[in-house]
Amino acid sequence: MEMPAPNPQIIAQKARIVKRLRAALPEGAVIDAEAEVRAYECDALTAYSCPPLAVVLPGTTEDVAKALRICHEAGVPVVPRGAGTSLAGGALPTADSVILGVARMSQVLETDYDNRFIRVQTGRTNLSVTGAVEEAGFFYAPDPSSQLACAIAGNIAMNSGGAHCLKYGVTTNNLLGVTMVTMEGEVIEIGGAHMDAAGLDLLGLICGSEGQLGVVTEATLRILPKPEGARPVLVGFDSNEVAGQCVSDIIKAGLLPVAIEFMDRPCIRATEAFAKAGYPDCEALLIIEVEGSDAEIDAQLARIVEIAERHDPVEIRESGSAEESAKIWLGRKSAFGAMGQINDYMCLDGTIPVSALPHVLRRIGEMSKDYGLDVGNVFHAGDGNMHPLILFDANKPGDLEKCEAFGADILRLCVEVGGCLTGEHGVGIEKRDLMGHQYAPEDLEIQMAVKDVFDPGWLLNPAKVFPLAATGARREAAV
Repeated sequence: MEMPAPNPQIIAQKARIVKRLRAALPEGAVIDAEAEVRAYECDALTAYSCPPLAVVLPGTTEDVAKALRICHEAGVPVVPRGAGTSLAGGALPTADSVILGVARMSQVLETDYDNRFIRVQTGRTNLSVTGAVEEAGFFYAPDPSSQLACAIAGNIAMNSGGAHCLKYGVTTNNLLGVTMVTMEGEVIEIGGAHMDAAGLDLLGLICGSEGQLGVVTEATLRILPKPEGARPVLVGFDSNEVAGQCVSDIIKAGLLPVAIEFMDRPCIRATEAFAKAGYPDCEALLIIEVEGSDAEIDAQLARIVEIAERHDPVEIRESGSAEESAKIWLGRKSAFGAMGQINDYMCLDGTIPVSALPHVLRRIGEMSKDYGLDVGNVFHAGDGNMHPLILFDANKPGDLEKCEAFGADILRLCVEVGGCLTGEHGVGIEKRDLMGHQYAPEDLEIQMAVKDVFDPGWLLNPAKVFPLAATGARREAAV
């Protein structure tokens, strides 16, 4: 996870840069004390850290524009940051960079129930978007596991999904427009409160761009009426492969549950110890949820149960009340925290065709034995978004490197079966040097040419997404 050496000229100018930022921004918006900037030295990929030169916490789009203009004029790299929940090192700073965090930008700017949209500042947390509209009977569909903490800014940067993305899609399917500030400090509007914009699909370009093209400060999001009802069924199996085959058969049958979540034995045991959800003692379980009227739910669950029974399940438990539904979901919602109580772990998010689930789960099990590292699998099975949690000991020399090598092999496997390196966590630094495994050199060149247009100085979110070997000449030319 190599990072480029910091520019000593920028570090030498720290006092002048901070002075300019303080003069342009509201009081308290600039942090440069060594002890205080350490709070921003990493994101949720805590294996790597580096304190930034300074931190800027603007409150408005104009504040962001002012900060970016100053950094652009001084040639200072800028790392956009939402809530810092990125699991791929997407907000990892360099010693010569300024962190630009949007956490203070959390206001609801406009709500339109007739046209079903809400416009918010992007520092607002994912879950609080639904909180702003639920009394009127609406919700915001994307629901990452970190939705209590993660910011809309990061959701847009990584094109985040969540448990219910099988039916409702990921962020790009629910994003209507953005206000974005370029590295030069120009404020631009892309898309808006309508179904589609004319011309080039710039919105599709911005969503998932990982802070490489600009800083998104406001977002217009699609909100949806709450469904009449929802009900999950829990199904336990004697093997991961059989559970994976059941998922494949459900999708093959043309059914579209709102969610299909997968957990294997290590995750089941951890969550039972942590959350006591009452899960069965089995090798793997699925949580399958459907929505609609009572009649629709009954019909869909009957077909799902029929398919599940063909695979000789250990247990089938259909929810009969809101309390039972909450208990079925309790363990899944607690899985990541529960696994963290066992050991350090690295969470991956390669995506594969649903039909490849049995094969990939089997290979992960075989690789786990080869590397001597345990793996817990918990993921959005319906759309093939894998989340293997590789357990390692951060205090044991060589364990982190072994974990990284194991993770790289899993991600290569995802690509080889027709999938991709990331479903919702982004590339960041974690998968940066694997990009050549998925993309040919000419494909990467086209992607980097797009960044040349938006950020010709290559100052935004340095050393992320693109392999350093491929970007070296561009970075040197920019300097």
